[in-house]
Amino acid sequence: MTDQHITPVTDTPVEEPPKKSSRAGRNLPAAIGVGVVLGGLAIGVLLFAPIWWLLMLAVAIPIGMHEVIRRLGEAGYALPAIPLLVGSQAMIWLTWPFGPAGLLGAYAGTIVVCMVWRLVGQGIREQPVNYLRDISAAVLLATWVPLFASFSALLIFQDDGGFRTFIVIASVVFADIGGYVAGVLFGRHLMVPAISPKKSWEGLGGSLVFGVAASVLAVVFLLGKPWWVGIPLGLLLVVTGVLGDLVESQVKRDLGIKDMGKLLPGHGGIMDRIDAMLPAAVAGWIVLTLLA
Repeated sequence: MTDQHITPVTDTPVEEPPKKSSRAGRNLPAAIGVGVVLGGLAIGVLLFAPIWWLLMLAVAIPIGMHEVIRRLGEAGYALPAIPLLVGSQAMIWLTWPFGPAGLLGAYAGTIVVCMVWRLVGQGIREQPVNYLRDISAAVLLATWVPLFASFSALLIFQDDGGFRTFIVIASVVFADIGGYVAGVLFGRHLMVPAISPKKSWEGLGGSLVFGVAASVLAVVFLLGKPWWVGIPLGLLLVVTGVLGDLVESQVKRDLGIKDMGKLLPGHGGIMDRIDAMLPAAVAGWIVLTLLA
């Protein structure tokens, strides 16, 4: 009998190589695809039918708020969800007939209803539990998301309002691109590692270059305003955009989560995509209202 060489069979699974990700921690192809789709939709609305921007906000903002409410609920918070969601719609739509006064009134009314709702919700005969904590979180959420976002709605009703809102968004997007490129290529010195371990001073420099350049070009060619208007606009948009990103990063760090949601591949949730744009909308409205 001749010897037969038999290859032994093993049940040990073969490990697959780990999926590669970018140095910035993103699924880059998915992030680019989603960004192109959302960017194209926003550009089309703002340039050709600006009033429809209100509808886009009315859809996106409640989704973003629900993401935060759900995450806070997982951490034990009890937020008055219905007043917050209804109030967000009031803030957006009351900018149409009443402008800043409508926005301010809707915001104040939302806070009052949230205070009463949370107080009565646990029963007036019982001592409410964690009332101060939950109301503080509700005020933060109402300010952070629908109030800030509605400043982009206010821009719509100014002269060349679609262009103005587009300039704010485009400048923040280009700042994000500049920060990503500079951070990946040159990032060596971490800016705030305790909050966001991937942000670097080199990335901030890239954000400033791209964001200010985009603002200067946009105010000149889209609004016909002096080039210098783009300097304070770009600087404030970059600074507030970075701070908005850091604020959400700290909130997620407090909650022990990576993303607010999973709706947008490569980005996370709605809040993970618009975090920088929320405070930037306020800065953009201030500068463009006062200087342009």
